[in-house]
Amino acid sequence: MSYIIVGLGNPGEEYKNTRHNTGRIVTEFLRNSSDVEFADWKSDVKTKSLISTGKLGSKKLTLLWPDNFMNNSGVGLNKLVTSKKTAEELIVIHDDLDLPIGSFRISFNRGPGGHNGVKSIIQNIKTEAFIRIRIGISPVTPSGKIKRPVGEADVEKLILGEFKKAELDLLKKESKKIIEAVSCIITEGRNKAMSLFN
Repeated sequence: MSYIIVGLGNPGEEYKNTRHNTGRIVTEFLRNSSDVEFADWKSDVKTKSLISTGKLGSKKLTLLWPDNFMNNSGVGLNKLVTSKKTAEELIVIHDDLDLPIGSFRISFNRGPGGHNGVKSIIQNIKTEAFIRIRIGISPVTPSGKIKRPVGEADVEKLILGEFKKAELDLLKKESKKIIEAVSCIITEGRNKAMSLFN
């Protein structure tokens, strides 16, 4: 069994700490965690991405950062995900406007929900039957109500805006749970992980 873990984001230093790069930020936390030893990032021409390989027990893992902008995240992924069976061992980690910062949800076999990176992956691998870890990026009011932006301009401003330091700290803290969830998916299966972490 070999899992492919994709962290969605945009390439380039200017996007490094933006909310839309949450997938990349969290997969880097995963790569540096003590649970799994990963190799250095390498550029892979075939999949148009950066790849880092590792192992969790007997399970082979491939971490992948698409080296395209978000709207083309799925380009090249079909070179690795070649069947419905391999799609079920694909974990895509990405930002989600419908969830508040400091939260995440595991989903399987769902539509893109307005996320262009996920949409590109579905178009390229021809299935929705893969695992997604959706990480909240929307700010909340003092009473805990989500402040989701309305309108294209406000959405773009938020997702391409940088995290504040306190928000990045919260994401780093939350990533420990996300890493546990990823480990659970790989070792005990997605249904177990969804029952424990959703």
